[in-house]
Amino acid sequence: MTRPFRVAVVGAGPAGIYAGNILRTRAGEAGIEVQIDLFESLPSPYGLIRYGVAPDHPRIKGIVTSLHDMLADGAVRLLGNVEIGADITVDELQELYHAVVFATGAQVDRHFDLPGLEKHGSFGAADFVSWYDGHPDVPREWPLNARQIAVLGNGNVALDVARVLAKHPVDLLTTDIPENVYAGLAASPVTDVHVFGRRGPHDIKFTPIELRELGEVPGVDIVLYDEDFENGSTAVGGADKGAGGRAGAGEAAANGARRAVGNQAKVMARILQSWRERESTDAPRRLHLHFWHRPVEILGDGDGDGEGAGRVTAIRFERTEPDGAGGIRGTGEFVDYGVQAVYRAIGYRGTPVRDVPFDEAAGVIPNDGGRVLDENGAAVPRLYATGWIKRGPVGLIGHTKGDAAETVEKLLEDHASLSAAERPDEDAVIAFLRSRGVRFTTWDGWLALDEHERALGEEFPGMQRERIKVVSRDEQVAISNREVVAR
Repeated sequence: MTRPFRVAVVGAGPAGIYAGNILRTRAGEAGIEVQIDLFESLPSPYGLIRYGVAPDHPRIKGIVTSLHDMLADGAVRLLGNVEIGADITVDELQELYHAVVFATGAQVDRHFDLPGLEKHGSFGAADFVSWYDGHPDVPREWPLNARQIAVLGNGNVALDVARVLAKHPVDLLTTDIPENVYAGLAASPVTDVHVFGRRGPHDIKFTPIELRELGEVPGVDIVLYDEDFENGSTAVGGADKGAGGRAGAGEAAANGARRAVGNQAKVMARILQSWRERESTDAPRRLHLHFWHRPVEILGDGDGDGEGAGRVTAIRFERTEPDGAGGIRGTGEFVDYGVQAVYRAIGYRGTPVRDVPFDEAAGVIPNDGGRVLDENGAAVPRLYATGWIKRGPVGLIGHTKGDAAETVEKLLEDHASLSAAERPDEDAVIAFLRSRGVRFTTWDGWLALDEHERALGEEFPGMQRERIKVVSRDEQVAISNREVVAR
């Protein structure tokens, strides 16, 4: 009798779900019987789709439908509220499974060396995103007491953070924001949110849809500055170079990618130009986009009356310009902006999993095509990685499919050697978790929680909302496991 090939996937975000789905499909095509368990540290699935995307992005969150379909038939079993390295160690996982695939993502802010970073009112975007998305492991309250706010970064996360800060909270009531988040945003006195980038408008990392949505926020004026456009930086330079003439397949693909990037840049340049031509509506809130600004220091009010770091009162920038070689250089001109809060949206990084190799500098699990590597560069038997923990937090959600396919290919190449060892049946992990007293959740539990949150939305006075998120971990677990919920 052939033993099933048992695989644990750690992380139930898009990367982990794609990996599980591709593995079961390709294993089936190869005639391999596979059993896949999907472990998640949170009580609910979907990872950054539930806890890392701004709540007013229904089109992006629509991917939940396809992720739901991949898990709904039970071929990939969900085990939530299980912390790998605490509730169950990696060694214990390896005793229960032939292979372990890590899809733990990138969940914390990339390190940024900026004087004044420790001041009260200086925040990382990752924590703020977790707060407004109702992550159970962050505080329920957020200090929203600034009238003028700086957001550092020119990527989609920076836009999400700026838009949520500037948007009138009533316009978020059609989303799934938790009650505590709505209450916090409703009390915010903010009037101006400033988004700063080190480079020019031609180098922004936003996607066109994100940028366009920014200009559609009711009751918020977009403000641009002519001096940021005076060096011709809205031109799309060189995007199509090399596209003419005959080319091989690789060059043709590269040229196609350059044209796609060039077309996106042209769309965004048109959007920015249309905003420059807009008349102010004297809206009560303003969202400013600044380019050619390199942050130098966060300024504060001394020692904060015994609180230690002091409070943010301003941020200093050096103006930058093109260096003629594709980079930027400082101009020696410095400018201060009076703000009471600074949000850093300069990128995410992965975090270590206990007893798994980790590259601290890159913030990833070192790997070769998905096979985890030790400090000597040798493959670690039976350990694999996929998604942002494999390649870093770059690219869109859909790019994780390619990562997963590559990792699954390596995993199936190793199948013969991996499956030779005996492993206990699929009930063993359930017995193990129960013996440890772990209150794990399942797919059926998620369906119960999903139904509960949707019912909360229907009860909201004055309008029917899609859902209202349950924030508390204990409450999520209790609802998922049909326990009595204390209110």
